[in-house]
Order: sequence, then C-alpha cells, then structure tokens
Amino acid sequence: MSVKDIISKICPSATFEEGEILLANVPAGDWRRLAEALKSNPDLNYDVLSAVVGMDWKDSLGVVYYFTCTSRNWEMLTVKVAVADRENPYIHTVSDLWKVANFQEREVYDFFGIKFIGHPDMRRFFLRNDWKGFPLRKDYDADPKLNPIPESDEKNEDNTMSYVEDAEGLIKAIPSKVFEEHDYVMNIGPQHPSTHGVMRFRVALNGEEVKKIDVVSGYIHRGIEKLCEGLGYPQLLHFTDRMDYMSAHQNRHCLCACIEKALGLQVPDRAVVIRTIMDELMRISSHLLAFGCTAMDLGATTAFFYGFREREMVLNIFEKTCGARMSMNYNVIGGVIADLHPDFVKDVKEFLEVMPKALKEYHTVFSGNIIAKNRLHVGKMTKEEAINYAITGPSGRGSGWSNDCRKKHPYAAYDRVEFEEVLEEGCDSYARYMVRMREIEQSCKIIAQLIDNIPEGDIRAQVPKVVKLPAGHWYTQVEASRGTFGVYIESDGSKNPYRVHFQSPCFNLVGVMDLTCKGHMIADVITIGAALDFVIPDIDR
Repeated sequence: MSVKDIISKICPSATFEEGEILLANVPAGDWRRLAEALKSNPDLNYDVLSAVVGMDWKDSLGVVYYFTCTSRNWEMLTVKVAVADRENPYIHTVSDLWKVANFQEREVYDFFGIKFIGHPDMRRFFLRNDWKGFPLRKDYDADPKLNPIPESDEKNEDNTMSYVEDAEGLIKAIPSKVFEEHDYVMNIGPQHPSTHGVMRFRVALNGEEVKKIDVVSGYIHRGIEKLCEGLGYPQLLHFTDRMDYMSAHQNRHCLCACIEKALGLQVPDRAVVIRTIMDELMRISSHLLAFGCTAMDLGATTAFFYGFREREMVLNIFEKTCGARMSMNYNVIGGVIADLHPDFVKDVKEFLEVMPKALKEYHTVFSGNIIAKNRLHVGKMTKEEAINYAITGPSGRGSGWSNDCRKKHPYAAYDRVEFEEVLEEGCDSYARYMVRMREIEQSCKIIAQLIDNIPEGDIRAQVPKVVKLPAGHWYTQVEASRGTFGVYIESDGSKNPYRVHFQSPCFNLVGVMDLTCKGHMIADVITIGAALDFVIPDIDR
C-alpha cells in the first residue's frame, strides 16, 4: 500500500498534490490523528521532522510540514494544515512527537500568531512578549504609531502559557512558570563571548549543577524572511551569506538551487564543480574555526591560533576569486558570478599539502590532551535524541546518526566523488569535535578529486533579466557546515516571492542546550555550546 493510500485510510478528508515530494492537505481537526500515525505507524515511520513553515494564505493561516523517513531512502512527505479563523487560529502541537517542533512552533506563533494546542510553552521566541501583532502575516501593519519601538527594558519572561483542549473541544489557556518558585537562575549572555554570538541563556542551578536552561533569542533578529517578500529573486541571495557566515557558500548554493529547480534551469558543469569545491573549502574553513573556538573556550589559546593559521589560507583563496573573505556573494542564479582566479588551482593544491601536517599538529596539541578530553566528555545526546531533535551535521553524526545530505540526496558533483560519511559513537562533545576534525580530511579528499577535473565552459546559464517563478512551492536541502540547511519558496507567479523560509541547522542545535547541559556543571555549558557549534545569526534570521 502506498503512502498516499495509507494516509487516505487514516484521514479520508485529506487531498493530495503530486510532485517531486507528495503533498497532503489535511484539515486542522484531523491533523493530530494523522501526525501520530506518521510517527508510530510502521508503514509510514516518518522519524524526522525536517522543516516547519508558518504560512499566511490570506484566506487562511497554517503550517507546511516536511517529514523524512530515514528507513525508506530518506523519502520526504509534505503536509499542509490550514485554519480559516484569523482571530484565534489553533493547530494541535506535534512537539511531543518530534521534539524539534518545540522551538519551531514557537517561531510560527511568534510571527503568525498560530497557537499550538498542547504545546508546553507558548511564548514568543524572537520578539518581545509585549510586541503587538504578528509580522509575517500579510495584513501586518508596521506603522510605528501602531507598534512603537518599546523604550523600556525587556522584562524576564517568567510566565508562560499552554492551551489545552478538553473532551468537549473547548480550548482553555493554562498559565504556568518557566522556572520553579525557588530556583536560583543565573544569566549567561547575551554579551558573553563564549555564547558564540548575541545569545542569552537563563540557567537554573542547583549549586553548580545545571537544572534547566531557558534559551532567550532574538537580539540580532533582522526579519530576513519578511524582507524577502519585497525583493526580486536575485536580490535575496546576499541574505544567505549573512546567516551562518561560516556556511556562506553552501547556504547561497541552496537558495540558488531552489530557484533553479523552480525555473527548470540547467547549471553549466563548470559551475557545478566550482560550487562543490567552494562548498568544501567553506566546510574546512568552518571546521577550523570550530576547532579554534572550542580550544579557546576551554582555555587553550595556542590551539586557537593554530586553527586560524590554516584558515587564513582558505580565506586568501576565497578573496582572490570572490573579492571577499567572508560575505563572498559568489553563487548566482544559474551558476557563479565570476570565473576562478588564475592562481586558484595552484593555491588549493598548496593548501591540500599543508592540511595533513596541520591536522597531526592539532591532534598533538589539543585532541589528545588529557585535560581537553576530560572536559569534552560531556553533553550526552543519544542517536534517538539526535533524530527526534533533528540534529543533523557533525553534531548528529557524533551520535552515530548517518544524515549527510551529500550522501542521502546527492547534489552538485557529490555523486561523482568518493568520500566517507564520518560517524562517531561517543554521543558527546568530544565525538562532535572529532567528527569535524575527520570531516576536514574528507573535504580535502573531495577537493583533490575535483581540482584537476574542473570542466571548461560557461560559468552560468542564461537567466531572464526579470526572474519570475511559476506559481507553486519548492523545498531544497544542502549539507551546510553545521547540518542540513533548507530553503522553502512559495510563489504566486510574480517577480517577488510570496514566502521564503530558511530552515537553519543552528536553530535545532540551540534547541538541545537544555537536553545536553542538564545535570552537568555550569562550566560545562560553555564546552557543550562550543561543541554544538551553533552560529547565532543563523538562528536570528
């Protein structure tokens, strides 16, 4: 029996749209029953919730869910759930089925005002709780007279709310507290350098032991997804370099690939190979920074400078071809914006000669150091927990979960190179650290196979001066430096996107801080955060 037939049997009211990914439209009243079946029915078994996209279709509000079944060759399913009531929109939560939905649903509530029945903590996530209105709704009025910028300091949000449906279908608001009455709560951030950016954690302590972590985000939220709605497609691209700036090439690659898929555009083979090499150089650069920052957060400042020494070589390579060292703006719709610098192949080969020796030095100085090993054996996260929280990338693979997009859904030139997906079974911070170290070796291996085989030819396809996507929706994923990065685009056929959503891996990573830090010492919070390696602008989109 097909997935479509099984869903029809469970939910006869569902309607379907065929496409690259099967889409099921499900009434809000039937959603919870179907969600439980998607998770528990062995013939469905969608164990990963890959993306949660809030939507305003003007006549209704709703959510688009993307699910993945890892046991059926990473098959994906899309489910749309909509409600017509704009004053009090309610949808049942799935945060108890897929833990990753906890923060994802709070984001949807924050920007669309959809309340999730059964969610334990219905607070805003990025905006202040006293913010008026929901900015990603189509009828949102940003007039400062209606919604003036608050002049008072933001208060700690100690009160929260959950919505419970009784047997008669009535929904009641149940107030509760974020922390227990006598909890001792310590503040970490948002200025603390070891939070890896402008992130704040409110930490309840029992002595020096962590009892609970409440993540407070939004200090640098820029409203990128809202800005996208007023821009043409080529104008969207620069945003991706400025989210996870250590995944700049991969993120921009993903957005371009999503637009190209919608246009049915064939990217020239030279650009395909160049994109792949740049993505892997970006991954190495990111992992070198992660190595250096992890070492520095533990007090090993010498190792920090070692990592930056080799990373400087990668940035020099980027600068020659792209004209910039961080916000490269290199991928464009249809290919890349400029051809490779004449020194590119020579410089890359020199770098590939240096890295094996450098990695041995890193392992001597830091990886094998008894203090580093003792400090990093914290932050346990089982394989099952990694799947439930959708922790992809090195952090998920450090828990033994095979989830590499380059292997599961090969794209660019990844189907023509040989490399290993690096897995570690330690399930702790040291395992996550070692995955990154070993992935540097694999990235070098990928680049070595491509660097002498860059095809001749065009660097980009012909693209219309005014890019208009046909009406519809598309979702694309790539393997960014910190995990699966996804782009959702919905088009109404005009030159501006109707909706763009960036599904960032770092948003999921910060979602396991409470899970991985609970029961550890306060000093371990910094270590665990460093090994998870989240980048704050990727969260505060």
